[in-house]
Amino acid sequence: MNVLVLGATSSVATELCKLLAARGDKLTLVARSTEKLERIGADLGASVVRTAALDFTQHQRLAELTASLSSETSFDLVVVAHGELGDQRASERDFSEFTRALDVNFTSVVAALLPLINHFEERRSGHIAVITSVAGLRGRPRNYTYGAAKGALTLYLQGVRSRLYPHVAVTTILLGPVDTPMTTTHEKNWTFSSSASVARGILRAIDRRKGDVFVPGWFRLVMALVCALPESLFQRVRAFSAPPEVP
Repeated sequence: MNVLVLGATSSVATELCKLLAARGDKLTLVARSTEKLERIGADLGASVVRTAALDFTQHQRLAELTASLSSETSFDLVVVAHGELGDQRASERDFSEFTRALDVNFTSVVAALLPLINHFEERRSGHIAVITSVAGLRGRPRNYTYGAAKGALTLYLQGVRSRLYPHVAVTTILLGPVDTPMTTTHEKNWTFSSSASVARGILRAIDRRKGDVFVPGWFRLVMALVCALPESLFQRVRAFSAPPEVP
């Protein structure tokens, strides 16, 4: 299987690439860091057929890259795994920080996907899997800018999935908290999973061609309870309503 991975140097994506390589898939990897891509390429060996590095906020260049790659290689699967938490406090006071959060977590994903969506639609086959976040299901003071971007992405993917049905699968990975470099400053609790464990869950969801899927799976129940709470009660629960700590 030919696989394109965008954001391949994230901890979760790297673990997923290891699983894909182990079963013989051929990988094209795109990320921001040339150095990290070289390390991953060296680790995965012949499974990596091509790498490309660029800033994902350069939307036009990103769209041109994915269009070029899809014209050269008939991808069976595209995985989108890039994003960043950003600075919630800064996004509340600085519009440029707010727009950066949307650029990285939503707009850049759409820029990358548009050529691929149209290519798969014309071909009438393929599979798109995108990592979003449970943060996009209900706004909390500690991450609502990031959550808004991920929520928009989740809604966008729902529309794409219905548009491409039944020929092209679109899997939305609603990821719970993961212990990665992106969350290194966050206080860890029982809800955090490891990159390796969520990568296995993501691969299972992809293989089953699921639509919206929570990883880990038990987060579906957690978020059902969180989303069902009346706002008057939600705002009284510190775990949900506490703002981010000031460094």
